[in-house]
Amino acid sequence: MMNARTAVVVEDDRDVGDAISELLDQAGFDVVVAHTGAEALAVISEVQPDLVTLDLTLPDIDGVEVCRRIRTTSDCYVIVVSGRTAEVDRLVGLEVGADDYLVKPFSMRELQARVAALFRRPRSTDLLGAGQASARTVAAPVPPADPTNALGCSDLTLDRGAREVLVSGAEVGLTRTEFDLLAHLVSNPGVVVAREDLMRAVWASEFVPDSTHVVDVHLANLRRKLRRAASSNQWIRTIRGVGFRFDPCCS
Repeated sequence: MMNARTAVVVEDDRDVGDAISELLDQAGFDVVVAHTGAEALAVISEVQPDLVTLDLTLPDIDGVEVCRRIRTTSDCYVIVVSGRTAEVDRLVGLEVGADDYLVKPFSMRELQARVAALFRRPRSTDLLGAGQASARTVAAPVPPADPTNALGCSDLTLDRGAREVLVSGAEVGLTRTEFDLLAHLVSNPGVVVAREDLMRAVWASEFVPDSTHVVDVHLANLRRKLRRAASSNQWIRTIRGVGFRFDPCCS
């Protein structure tokens, strides 16, 4: 029997937590529910889940801080599930490493679709592995269109097979979304890619974020990390009013 993927549901509302847990259980996940931030961090450290659904309003540690701490130890998919509707809350959640943001109240079908979109992305540790079939009703990964794994230029190398980015030989740690955005840009050197096209390529679902500003937030985080590794780099150019372009010769 194949091993199931693991999900951690972080939710202080027990009814909502039970509903999400049931949905993911039916999708083939092994599910653990945590009701506080401290409990969530302990569980995530122990089970190393593939997916976390995270409420921002928790009785002890704020969900934004929980997400930030998750990102220091795990590359799991994180979907924020919150009643906070302000744009600033969405942007902060994405800035600290969430892959998606779902506002309460929401339908379980929409949550299922968003999980499906995340699991269609290539993964570093589960490419064609045994765990894929266990999330059968959620999604199956889609292989990259271009079979070439190593892309980039002399100072920046992106390996899609290993999900690894090197700048001058040193690895740069990126979130899944940051890696996928960079991979799409690097795969189209010198071509201006519109924000809408990046959203379709990376989120890979009809259920994409409702504002292209989400792309700008993730790319700002990506640029910041690349700049730390090579302060003079100008690989990713903003084309005002259109989108972004990867220039392999600019560093």
